[in-house]
Amino acid sequence: MSLGEVAWRVHDDIRRQTWALRQAHPGALPGARRPRAGQGFTSAVPPGARSAVPAGVSEGLVAAAAPLLEGRGEFLGVWRTDLAAPDWYLDPITGRRAPQDKRSFRINTRSEAETGNIKQVWELSRLQHLTLLAATWFVTGDEAYPVVVADQLRSWWRENPFLYGVNWTSGIEVGIRLISLVWIRRLLDGWPGAPALFEHNDAAMDQVYWHQKYLAALQSRGSSANNHAIAEAAGQLIASCAFPWFEQSDRWRAGSTALLERELRRNTFPSGMNREQASDYQGFVAELGMLAAVEADLSGHPLSADTWQLLCSSVDASAAVLDESERAPRQGDSDEGKALLVDPPETNRWASLLATGASLFGSAPWWPTTHATLMSTLLASLTDRPPIVRDRARERPSHFADAGLTLLRTEPGRDPEVWCRCDAGPHGYGSLAAHAHADALSIEVRYGGVDILADPGTYCYHGEPEWRRYFRSTLGHNTVELAAQDQSLSGGPFLWLRHAETSAVVVELDEDRTIQHWSAEHDGYQVLDPPARHRRTVQLDRQGGRIDVVDHVDTVGHHGVRMAFHLGPAVSAEIDESIARLRWPMGARIGYGSATVALPGSLHWSMHRGEYHPILGWYSARFGVKEPTTTLLGDGHCNGKALELRSSIQFAP
Repeated sequence: MSLGEVAWRVHDDIRRQTWALRQAHPGALPGARRPRAGQGFTSAVPPGARSAVPAGVSEGLVAAAAPLLEGRGEFLGVWRTDLAAPDWYLDPITGRRAPQDKRSFRINTRSEAETGNIKQVWELSRLQHLTLLAATWFVTGDEAYPVVVADQLRSWWRENPFLYGVNWTSGIEVGIRLISLVWIRRLLDGWPGAPALFEHNDAAMDQVYWHQKYLAALQSRGSSANNHAIAEAAGQLIASCAFPWFEQSDRWRAGSTALLERELRRNTFPSGMNREQASDYQGFVAELGMLAAVEADLSGHPLSADTWQLLCSSVDASAAVLDESERAPRQGDSDEGKALLVDPPETNRWASLLATGASLFGSAPWWPTTHATLMSTLLASLTDRPPIVRDRARERPSHFADAGLTLLRTEPGRDPEVWCRCDAGPHGYGSLAAHAHADALSIEVRYGGVDILADPGTYCYHGEPEWRRYFRSTLGHNTVELAAQDQSLSGGPFLWLRHAETSAVVVELDEDRTIQHWSAEHDGYQVLDPPARHRRTVQLDRQGGRIDVVDHVDTVGHHGVRMAFHLGPAVSAEIDESIARLRWPMGARIGYGSATVALPGSLHWSMHRGEYHPILGWYSARFGVKEPTTTLLGDGHCNGKALELRSSIQFAP
């Protein structure tokens, strides 16, 4: 972190403390908003959009909304039963209530003792369960849905006055909540109670004003300007376009437009991959960008052609890395964050992203087949922008040199597909690299879309530090650990003090090659005494269905070596010395898949599953959820000379 950023953070902290004078005490109106005359909502969905909603969407939304009408809902893997009258401050995991009547900037949101699990508290206040209910009203016209939406919005507005409580402590939460408010109003347009709920409601007007006032003054910057800055700018832009009701609206729109375009460029590699080295944030940022671009278009203040092109490249990159089941890599952190929730929650996030991209840019010839969603239908109805085709790849790319992501995979159309992700990218974005894992040279292998060698996932951000450490650790990934240390040095749950530098050495991926080859190395263990360097080579025999992995550890030191292969949760294993036999279900058509893994004989191999002391053998399919899985762990030493470790995975025909 630079001295300039340190100075800015000190200044920002002082400003936050002085903002206590701007608090709106519970039950009091601030008298600060200045609405323009004749305000109204003028950016509704065109009338024909409802008839274009894909078949089956209505049934899926009704099923997803049914528990919400009964006062129940799932948030980050935890079911809540208090939604008939939500407690906006309750953490259902610990049972603690975060401070409600305390000044926002005097609350330590990283203290579980003070706030409980803050992600659980914030997630409900993103109000995305209400966008889902509003979407269900849009496709069904059933009055039960907007009645619940209106009741809960009034409750939130009443219980969260400006700068009181934890829901005003994070800019990304403020930005996403603004997007939800815009789309709730849009989806409820045509419901007789919508104007009285929003533009004719002092409490609503105050909240819309406060949210935008907050984002205009308190922005994520420097090493924190990752997806948070983009969500803040997108929320401000979307709200200032859809709710241009205040004398500051034009200034807010212009400022957030410039901020969004700048941060999208900073956060995106030229290839279209996101710089955070976290796959789910690739989708999250692309969603935010597309929502903001459509809103700006609709308001008559479009984003630049370069920004539209960047968003197109980002969606193309997302399409390129999907496996045959339309699953993306599981690299880095994921909290399943969505910019907007209007489709049933079980909708494949990547299929939805591609459908939205196809509606705005057109799909590339090598994309998987897309199917319209409610999101893609709504966005297409709000803009008539022609497809962007400039500089798009004519064939599906497999190597993203700037992001260090390489895919070895069998020929398109081969069933089942062998898919292998190799990691030789930068550690993460900026000096914090907040959402990165210590996973240099790790691989992720799937067969027919089934995890065989699995990335562990994320599981948690706050409240369980030992689990946070494991899921980010080198040992938690399919790579080599030396001296019982991570390759990169962690300074906290969202901070890396030292980053391993990784570089690709050889990449040979020509589509007509039978053998695809990747080789890379990293310097994360140069800090050891004596230093060590890890190089890994991976080869895929596309015809024979075989993956060979060769690891070289160059050192003259005596360091402990551990090598982990984490199996997917569907895979069962038997191990006999250095041979492991794997088996997993593949569905009725194929039955079972199987593979034989030859492990380096110079290491002592053991199997671990669902262990706590120490933590080993766990998989997190989604945020807040973990399950046991099998880890094959090899243990040995570098004995003062270079070490070579050879492994292979042979899939049965």
